[in-house]
Amino acid sequence: MPTYEYECKECGGRFERFQKITDEPVSECEKCGGPVRRVLFPVGILFKGPGFYVTDYRKPSPESKEESPSGNGKKPSEAKD
Repeated sequence: MPTYEYECKECGGRFERFQKITDEPVSECEKCGGPVRRVLFPVGILFKGPGFYVTDYRKPSPESKEESPSGNGKKPSEAKD
């Protein structure tokens, strides 16, 4: 069962409840009987291992702006012709 946290709008008190998803939300503070609201928290996700965006795609190879070692401005594969 999920744990829900509630915060009182009047006294600021917080408390947790184990409830089914289908249960009605709590409407009264345990301490003062005032109205409460459900506090939502972001889910903590940690991506580990292969198969995620960073490892799925190769980075494009940097194209060299310098001239090739032969000095003719052609790539080494083109200079062999």
